[in-house]
Amino acid sequence: QVQLVESGGGLVQAGGSLRLSCAASGRTFSSIGMGWFRQPPGKEREFVAAISWNGAMTSYADSVKGRFTISRDNAKNTVYLQMNSLKPADTAVYYCAADSRGFTLPTMEDDCDYWGQGTQVAVSR
Repeated sequence: QVQLVESGGGLVQAGGSLRLSCAASGRTFSSIGMGWFRQPPGKEREFVAAISWNGAMTSYADSVKGRFTISRDNAKNTVYLQMNSLKPADTAVYYCAADSRGFTLPTMEDDCDYWGQGTQVAVSR
């Protein structure tokens, strides 16, 4: 079992920054790949970023490359999403997800079997 709790969402003006955190508890965090996904209003959930178990590999959606950075601190059982140069199109509920199979880079929803409750990010013009 893996429990995930996101935090750090909020309202920000376009061009601003936010850092999301996802605290994990349960089985060994340091051996599992983690991902961030988001669901914009009225749309399907989509991939944002993923990071491998040791942080050596990352992957990003084209829409956030160069603006968002995913990282993890295995000593704190936490994964982060630093979001810079935010745009109104980034408005969404952001979800943290885990692939408990271990040692993977989860870039698709079907890769992930544990999900957080989501945190709202709203970017105003």
